[in-house]
Amino acid sequence: MAADNITQDTTESFPNQSNCDVFVYQKTAVVLYPIFYSVIFIISACGNSLVLYVICQRKQKFNSTSIYLVNLALSDTLFTLTLPGRITYYILQYDWPFGDLLCRLTTLLFFANTYAGIGFMTCISLDRYLAMVHPNRLQCLRSVRVVRRVCCLVWALVSLQVAPLVFRSMLHKNQERRTCMEYFDFEGSRFTPYLLLLACGISFCCPLIVILGCYAKINLKLRAAAKQNTVTGRSRRSHRANTIILLILLTFIICFSPYHLNVMQFMSRKIHHQATCEDLKAFKVSLQITVSLMNFNCCLDPVIYFFAIKTYKKRVMSLFKDYLYTSGASSKMTAENSSSNT
Repeated sequence: MAADNITQDTTESFPNQSNCDVFVYQKTAVVLYPIFYSVIFIISACGNSLVLYVICQRKQKFNSTSIYLVNLALSDTLFTLTLPGRITYYILQYDWPFGDLLCRLTTLLFFANTYAGIGFMTCISLDRYLAMVHPNRLQCLRSVRVVRRVCCLVWALVSLQVAPLVFRSMLHKNQERRTCMEYFDFEGSRFTPYLLLLACGISFCCPLIVILGCYAKINLKLRAAAKQNTVTGRSRRSHRANTIILLILLTFIICFSPYHLNVMQFMSRKIHHQATCEDLKAFKVSLQITVSLMNFNCCLDPVIYFFAIKTYKKRVMSLFKDYLYTSGASSKMTAENSSSNT
């Protein structure tokens, strides 16, 4: 491994805290994180692979919701492929054995998955809003051609957002360990806090406001429909759309809020006073925890698929029933063979 690919000392990143080593070795993380990421890997791999299989096997044409969900599942699947590396990293006690290139790729896919997830969740919310609140207007925005262009735009914006990570090493050498994605240098210039606050506002606050607005509008629509005794079938469809956006909102708040609020509060404080070494250490630990929560969205997204796609729900239930039937039949055959042998 080339020596120039590894940042030898954290003092280069923190000129104002020359004696501050922000790396915090957590013994509990060596045990908990491999378990945590293993659970995420299993659930995400099964859930996202299944939704890609079910949607791609459908004989019906793709609609707007299916296209957005396929892109969301594809983003989660790509990120899931990097999880074995993270699991190995924590098992080896914060020592990254795969080199600088794979460390950059892991970081790139993590943030790409984060902001692609935010983008496509926002698109799904707007799509459900247009379908339920304006069923006779603006339906051109839900056409397959327009939706595909929107997906391309989301991917283009995400690529621009994470592109700087390609040119920056996230591999550092500390205490004879090669740590990956442990350090986030926020000391670049005096404008860095303002830029990060702006980025969080655009990438997190604006989508959150849009999703909340869609959820509120659909709820108002449901209340108005209940007063008018809407047809049962239409009411069920409306309630399903409401459930989808509620799940998106909960996933958004649980997974993405802690990280962005953490960055925003730290940058807000940093504007007014210089962070101490203890502040930086506490911030780095909190970043590691909130980053892990963002990874958890890969497990919650399959729940959204379960309610959003009828075919997916039926397929999951069918596979579950087939599994129970097969297990029951094999157990019965084993019992019969045992009794016949005796």
